[in-house]
Amino acid sequence: MKKEFHTNAAPAAIGPYSQAIGAGGFVFVSGQLPLDPATGAFAGADITSQTHQSLKNIRAILQAAGLTMDNVVKANVYLKDIGDFAAMNAVYGEYFTGVCPARAAVQVAALPKDALVEIEVIAAE
Repeated sequence: MKKEFHTNAAPAAIGPYSQAIGAGGFVFVSGQLPLDPATGAFAGADITSQTHQSLKNIRAILQAAGLTMDNVVKANVYLKDIGDFAAMNAVYGEYFTGVCPARAAVQVAALPKDALVEIEVIAAE
């Protein structure tokens, strides 16, 4: 059985998907764009501010599921430009300390709304 998690502290889904789904002891958080949930706009035009916002959105969704960033076991980071990797990684390291989750980071041809970054995670309940 699966359970949907939703919070107004993160942007609403922009398509037919859920912010997060819990199933089998895991919570699967959909890719989070760097949208400010209060304005619906990007939190900034640079990779640093956009990475912060994507991770803030993830943290808010995890909180709605009763979890924290410490519960994350896997992350996938999608970058518009792999040249932004070091700056993204510096911000990412502020949100994950101690035992960090497994992760992949890749450059993609394009992201929705022309974002610079999108991050999705899987967390263990």
